[in-house]
Amino acid sequence: MTVQTPAPIVQVIPATAPFSDEQRSWLNGFFAGLLSLDNAGVTALSPTENAAVMTEAEDGAPWHDPSLEMAERMTLAEGKPLPRRLYAAMAQQDCGQCGYVCETYSAAIASGAEGRLNLCAPGGKETLRQIKTLMEEPGAAAPTVPAGAAPVAEPVPKGRCRENPALATFLSRRKLNGPGSEKETWHVEFDLSECGLDYIVGDAFGVFAQNDPRLVDAVVALLGARPDAEIAGKPLREKLMTDCALGPAPDALFQLMSYVTGGEARAKARRLAAGDDPDGDLDRLDVLGALHKFSQARLSAEAFVEALDPLQPRLYSISSSHNATPRRITLTVDAVRYKVGSRPRWGVASTFLAERVAPGDKVPVYVQRAHGFALPPDPATPIIMCGPGTGVAPFRAFLHDRQATKAPGRNWLFFGHQRRACDFFYEDELQAMKDSGFLSNLTLAWSRDGEKIYIQDRMRERGGEIWSWLEQGAHFYVCGDAKRMAKDVERTLIDVVAEHGGRSAEDAITYVASLRRAGRYQVDVY
Repeated sequence: MTVQTPAPIVQVIPATAPFSDEQRSWLNGFFAGLLSLDNAGVTALSPTENAAVMTEAEDGAPWHDPSLEMAERMTLAEGKPLPRRLYAAMAQQDCGQCGYVCETYSAAIASGAEGRLNLCAPGGKETLRQIKTLMEEPGAAAPTVPAGAAPVAEPVPKGRCRENPALATFLSRRKLNGPGSEKETWHVEFDLSECGLDYIVGDAFGVFAQNDPRLVDAVVALLGARPDAEIAGKPLREKLMTDCALGPAPDALFQLMSYVTGGEARAKARRLAAGDDPDGDLDRLDVLGALHKFSQARLSAEAFVEALDPLQPRLYSISSSHNATPRRITLTVDAVRYKVGSRPRWGVASTFLAERVAPGDKVPVYVQRAHGFALPPDPATPIIMCGPGTGVAPFRAFLHDRQATKAPGRNWLFFGHQRRACDFFYEDELQAMKDSGFLSNLTLAWSRDGEKIYIQDRMRERGGEIWSWLEQGAHFYVCGDAKRMAKDVERTLIDVVAEHGGRSAEDAITYVASLRRAGRYQVDVY
């Protein structure tokens, strides 16, 4: 059993956020009500409005759990005001990829201040459809910016938001896996000297990748268009490479296909545009797959491009410390490669970083500030970190930062993967930290070395020590898969508190919830 708690921090919209004065005034008023603030320059709410908003703030946001399915989240939000139901429609990861957190993005859409409804990358088409349905309800605010457009932005320094990226220089990549590994993971490094960006450990790095040329060429060939045909000031091939998402086929593309086909093909295209799955293949229909399926459709290049979603930046946890290595930034990236039938599929950004970008290339990037994921303010505070696979990235950054700043707090890392011989990322440096005493505990779990051992199993084995650290004020961190790993670790921590803290299950849940509210239990999930 788990408990859902509201996000610990509700932020008033800062001056750097991409809104006009009018839009910021509305949003600041909304969140001032949430916080019961009376700030100068913030539009005050009436007592009635404030009471209504505070009621929303006190609803506990039980849907704010990325492991819940959409239907469950919408049921929990049933009967709530529109901003809360929009909130429930988001992926609940608070990843920041949209430029907001889930709650502030929802409020911006509900107010009409944000016209882009497709920014929730983790939620994908499912979230977009639900948002569109909610915004079609009577009384929903009309956007104050054109549909699909960004709010009017005040000047923001380059590289500080997705709307104004900076150019960083790609330096190098090296493979972290040894022979025999089933994974392909890369340590990637950028030089920030020219763009002047800095960051804090816990932040994420946004990368504007390009589509694979092989996929782009296949799409152009199947479209039957000239690669150099000019579309919005760019050759078609370049436009598809840099600006257009070629992943899951958007509803607008199926709608377009329904206009230029007839009979059964038109009926199927209409059903696909509505979210139905007439042939049971919707989950396999990327843009190229949709062109194959409706090969009889004759689409103009211009209409085709207009029907596609924009190519979104990808966010990665930063695995380095600016205090330790100024002007450099590193990422820890799993290359995504798989097959659907006989067709290979490639992750856009992961394979861009793993094989296509070359040393010396300039890449558009930005730093996404963390939302409630950071080292403790007191450097003497002990920390416990759980990060399997690439989830180790922010904790490598934490450790390098604490080492560079000579933080006296104790450090405990739980790391896990498949096989020790080939999947022990950063083994030499982590072992050196352990041998020197800087890393108090390095607890490892391998799921393919004979018996399947996971981080949760090691937590149970060391439960007494974990409880002791928590009672001494330790902060507990988790980075990993939102649907499974993070929830399993939370359940295990509750069990540890119950067993070693001598508490009932209900009291253990309350204890972990109190850690979260105090900022001592922080999660970075994907």
